[in-house]
Amino acid sequence: MEEIIAVMLITILAVISPGADFAIVTKNSYLYGRKTGIFTAFGIALGVFVHVAYTLIAIAFVIVYTPYILTIVKYAGAIYLIYMGYKTFTQKPVIDIATTISINHFQAFKYGFFTNALNPKTTLFVISTYTQIVNIKTPNIILISYGFFMSFAHFIWFAIVAILFSSTILRKKMLAKQVFINRIIGLILGLLGLILLFAKFS
Repeated sequence: MEEIIAVMLITILAVISPGADFAIVTKNSYLYGRKTGIFTAFGIALGVFVHVAYTLIAIAFVIVYTPYILTIVKYAGAIYLIYMGYKTFTQKPVIDIATTISINHFQAFKYGFFTNALNPKTTLFVISTYTQIVNIKTPNIILISYGFFMSFAHFIWFAIVAILFSSTILRKKMLAKQVFINRIIGLILGLLGLILLFAKFS
């Protein structure tokens, strides 16, 4: 139960921390409308599975052939969470670049998918979660279910972002408070990283 709660907490905090995904959904929602933003969110959600797939394959290989590497990766993951907390804390407000060129739903999906699939932040987040939080003995079905949760969490959050930011008034209000929100999320992520850094790994 503690593992599940930890995975959910880390996922939610990582998802809502501003980054490339946030920027692309914000831009597409504000410039092209709600549906375009939601299709972008759907692309991001499927992009997460790319990271989950190669992470599970890599972890399975490491456990069998070079288990000592897992400990190294765990410490690296803890340091990454601290780094991500710092970057979030110091994140500059997202600024959209206005354009008059419209995009269709498939293009929106494609932008979302590749933005996430090629995003090193998501790469490190998924690897960190599976190596920091997940026990080696956790069944494969549970590992896969974590991946589905990560994907689902991404879609829900960015769909909400799309809905909110397609409204000009709400968008301006949220962006106005973005620095404060970033600092709160950054502090929490940094604290979690410190806790994991000094925790005893199984």
